[in-house]
Amino acid sequence: MSDQSCPCGSKSYSNCCEPLHLGQIKAQTAEQLMRSRYSAFAKHVIDYIIETTASGQQQFLDRQAITDWSKANQWLKLEVVHSNEKLDKHHALVEFKAHYHDGKQTHIHHELSHFVKNQAIWYFLDPTVEMQITMKQACICGSGKKFKQCCAQFM
Repeated sequence: MSDQSCPCGSKSYSNCCEPLHLGQIKAQTAEQLMRSRYSAFAKHVIDYIIETTASGQQQFLDRQAITDWSKANQWLKLEVVHSNEKLDKHHALVEFKAHYHDGKQTHIHHELSHFVKNQAIWYFLDPTVEMQITMKQACICGSGKKFKQCCAQFM
């Protein structure tokens, strides 16, 4: 365990995102998951980033690109702009700004991220994942519902 400050800015890493990264606990809210994913980028915990993405998207993620982006940047600060934990029964939205330096200049990645809760576990819905899915196929989150009746409106 570590007493250093958590990259997400909340508290000490050992009392914040580290237990999530180690699989000791699961995120209780979409915002907590988003914060822990930011910290995972800062700490290069690539498995966690992949495991917390919607199950139907995981196989399409580019592990090397995620690793490269994680390591190529110095992660400076996370700013949560807004969080709506109840878009509906299983979906949430977190707006955030991730401040980072790419070795040349400082950047701000501003994003509206959607999350889905499936079997009491929160997952990130990655809108950048390229995959072929129709509205009538099973949803990418694993809910068993058709995509159009579940996560489609949040992608």
